[in-house]
Amino acid sequence: MLCAMSHPWPDLAFPYLLQCSGRAVTADDVEFIRALILRHPQAGRVELSLLLCREWDWHRADGTWNHRACRELLLRLHGQGKITLPPPHRLPGHLPPTPAWGDWRPGDLAPNFPLHDVIVRPIQFEERRQWHQVMAQYHYLGFQNTVGEAIRYVATVGPHWLALLAWAAAAFKSRHREAWIGWDEALKWRRLHLIANNVRFLILPGIQRKNLASKVLALNLHRLSEDWQHRYGHPILLAETFIDVARFPGTCYRAAGWLPLGETRGFGKRRQGYCHHGHPKTLFVRPLRPDAAQLLAAPFSPPRFPPSSRKENIRMLDVNRLPVDGEGGLMELLRTLTDPRKPRGVRHPLVCIVAIATCACLAGARSFEAMAQWAQELSRDALQRLGGTRPAPPSEKCLRLTLQRLDVVALDRQLGAWLARHNLRPGKAVAVDGKTLRGAHDGPQSAPHLLSALIHQAGIVVAQHPVGDKTNEIPCLQPLLDPLPLQGTVVTADALHTQTETARYLVEDKHADYVFTVKENQPTLRQDIADLQLEAFPPTAHGDHQRPRTPRDP
Repeated sequence: MLCAMSHPWPDLAFPYLLQCSGRAVTADDVEFIRALILRHPQAGRVELSLLLCREWDWHRADGTWNHRACRELLLRLHGQGKITLPPPHRLPGHLPPTPAWGDWRPGDLAPNFPLHDVIVRPIQFEERRQWHQVMAQYHYLGFQNTVGEAIRYVATVGPHWLALLAWAAAAFKSRHREAWIGWDEALKWRRLHLIANNVRFLILPGIQRKNLASKVLALNLHRLSEDWQHRYGHPILLAETFIDVARFPGTCYRAAGWLPLGETRGFGKRRQGYCHHGHPKTLFVRPLRPDAAQLLAAPFSPPRFPPSSRKENIRMLDVNRLPVDGEGGLMELLRTLTDPRKPRGVRHPLVCIVAIATCACLAGARSFEAMAQWAQELSRDALQRLGGTRPAPPSEKCLRLTLQRLDVVALDRQLGAWLARHNLRPGKAVAVDGKTLRGAHDGPQSAPHLLSALIHQAGIVVAQHPVGDKTNEIPCLQPLLDPLPLQGTVVTADALHTQTETARYLVEDKHADYVFTVKENQPTLRQDIADLQLEAFPPTAHGDHQRPRTPRDP
């Protein structure tokens, strides 16, 4: 039976032959690929790349197979003579001719159209061919294809096209960029996907409008990270581009807030190496958030969202600010857990697996695959801080099987209390709400119903309590809030919890304030509130958190 040892991230102390899309390839991996080719003699190059993706479980951030990177790896190994691929179905360079689009004309577009009407958006599928033809015809570098993750944009005013832009994967090497961020070689390969390169920018012929170029760049940068998140499952923190100083001074980039870092040495990447073309270019970068450089060089990687998700619906924490080490830290809490695995064959400590899963979830991971990808972006020091003892982090399978064996009730209770201890402060608001987990049951079993407490501003769940089939949420509120330090906080709940006993518990036992909803099913209380006219005395106007007395008070 064939097996492959693939190491997803390079380590300076680990020998590897080459790197492809951040994955280190060893001699054992090459032997595995040779055996795979022998096992499938009739397979073409596309079929072999798909087979290798499945064998290595090599996914992109959006969960699809990393087919392009795998194809590139096979071609590189074939070019170095380490493997022999079957002949291609079509010789390189013999592409079908692309008809010219013809002379571009701006149509009836007014010469002084308002800039606030300009819209920058990704191209649609049916516009792809037209975009390629226009870019290849009018850009001085032409256009064939992009490298790695890429998005193509068009700037429009109504139905008229104004400009075309293309973004692709960042440059592999840039001494000015690495020095500005503070990257070493290993950390660069883990965070390079968080940078996008503006490889093409074209203002169409006949379009002449002052400040149009800088306006288009600003609009594009405003949505670039969100579009990348939606398509590839991770944000973009830094944008870069290379300007040929012999042709352009880079005025529009400077006007859009880009920073020049220095000139290149005049080398360009050609297939497996670099060649000197004699045209130095100026590197410009544009941070998409003020702390972009700090996040790119931080021990823990920034949060990632699931593809096609709404950013505002997912709450996260900056893991770099969490108390991981020391007294009262996350590692001290997790060392008390009992390992449910048999000692034989254990490679990663339980504390490392649970720490990675916890930090990844706090950073926005919502699946085992996302947890594994977050772990792969950790630096070696960060992995050691989380209890790692091996050069590579746990795989998706290791995380999934181990977490499924844990006592999740005890773990949830411990983590909730730890999060509440570090995030609940006087003046914070805690929301209590119940939800039925529709997809979390099998067969005739009823869906479980949970009563949860979460912090308003952070959106962090700090406690959960199951609601039985023969009861409701009202008697479950006190057991839910008992372990939480609520002194000085404000507890909000819906009308179901507008009960005298609940209010007395919060004020007398927990020394907290509350905001409850009163509906028409409590007509007497609703009328008393209307008679007091409390809208004339907003609670926020009184620092002692006491209700002001009115002439109706006894």
